[in-house]
Amino acid sequence: MKNKDKQYEKVANGVLEAVGGSANISSVTHCMTRLRFNLKDESIPNDGEVQNIPGVIGVNRAGGQYQIIIGQAVSKVYDALLTVGNLTRNAPINEDLDNRPKEKLTFKSAGNMILNKLAGCLTPLIPMLIAASMFKMFAAILGPSMFNILGTKTSLYQLFTLVGDAGFYFFPIILGYTAAKQFNTSRIISMFLGAILIDPNLIKIVTAGKAFNIFGIAMPLVNYSSTVIPIILSVWVMSYIERFFKRYVPESISTIVIPTLTIAIMLPISLCILGPAGNFIGNYICTGILAFGKLGGLPTMIAVGVVGALWEILVMTGMHLLMLTMMMIFAQSGHENFVTLGAVAASMSVAGMCLGAALRIKDQDQKTLAWGYLIASIIGGVTEPGLYGLAIRYKRPFIGMMIGGFCGGLYAGLTTVTAYVMVPVANFLSLTAYVGGQTSNVINGVVSGVIAFVAAAIATYAIGVEANTNKQGTKEFKLVEA
Repeated sequence: MKNKDKQYEKVANGVLEAVGGSANISSVTHCMTRLRFNLKDESIPNDGEVQNIPGVIGVNRAGGQYQIIIGQAVSKVYDALLTVGNLTRNAPINEDLDNRPKEKLTFKSAGNMILNKLAGCLTPLIPMLIAASMFKMFAAILGPSMFNILGTKTSLYQLFTLVGDAGFYFFPIILGYTAAKQFNTSRIISMFLGAILIDPNLIKIVTAGKAFNIFGIAMPLVNYSSTVIPIILSVWVMSYIERFFKRYVPESISTIVIPTLTIAIMLPISLCILGPAGNFIGNYICTGILAFGKLGGLPTMIAVGVVGALWEILVMTGMHLLMLTMMMIFAQSGHENFVTLGAVAASMSVAGMCLGAALRIKDQDQKTLAWGYLIASIIGGVTEPGLYGLAIRYKRPFIGMMIGGFCGGLYAGLTTVTAYVMVPVANFLSLTAYVGGQTSNVINGVVSGVIAFVAAAIATYAIGVEANTNKQGTKEFKLVEA
């Protein structure tokens, strides 16, 4: 273990030096495979030098973040980075614009900021979504819809169902916390605001369909359970209101006055304006995408195939917007029949590409790495090693991967399968996304994944792996640091 710790520390030291040291880091966090930096000066890191650090798989700039792809050991490297750099764990981005360098507002910078905030609100929810989705899957597999081992009135079935539903139903409260971290406002008051949106008494009022007003303002009757956008918009506005009161309310009475006035002002804003507007936007996006998936025929086939072919490119750029869309659809509708189909096929195609490359490559070092990438993808659910270690470095495998994703997506679109479980992992368990409907839906979903895997493997093997020619004219493969 000590040797491993030293290895992680070595990677952390190299990364810290490459990004300009602790003084250039505003905040740093990590996801499942990447270190995600908010840097004061993004021009300091040299992408080529960073990629050459042993232990680094690749580099990406997206959503206002400098992302260094590490792989499955990212949490260990992150811990070492905090130690050697004397950095704060999960340090929130300082939203006080008076203390940050002024950035010229452009469409690009505004878009990056929005995506960055959305990603910051949603990314911490992924572990919860995985757990909730797994329990929903257990209920579907063991319940009447498949093996009928558990009846709908059994305690175990009801337990699995309520745990799975809870992960999505209480979105407004949980998002209140993560949004508060992004907008630098009170976590507890933000969660309180989320709780107000899904209070049982409010839901009874909405269900009854009777007119209701907030301080004399008519309130649209909207059920906010399992919604995403309303609470994010509300917390964003609340951050300015709370900041205003903190500036002018005397400290001696701030504990009582600030939260009370903040909530009092946010009630009509959230329940009469932002909530209905956010719900409309969410429903519009969800309904539109679900309707597109229901078109059937050639348009849906091709569209899902294109998503399967291009999905890993979206992964490279952060895929913040699509992650938001998928979370909204699953939370509000309980199923999704378009984006997930292509995403699952694409994930399986990465594993297939790794297999094809491993079988084709002659160099033993590279072959060993390719087999490792296959295991990381198909078992560990981490596609970045294969994506950056093979597809990006050698180019040709990228084509094989896209072919596999397209073929798998094409079949999924042809058979109009539906995903009932959000499984934000990219290994073989991603095929469980299709559990929940008819048995034929599960079979066709699994077949689409197998097609993607096999097609990518065959295409990659047939196309070959791009080799470099040295000065003597012989061919050799680049060594890739794992």
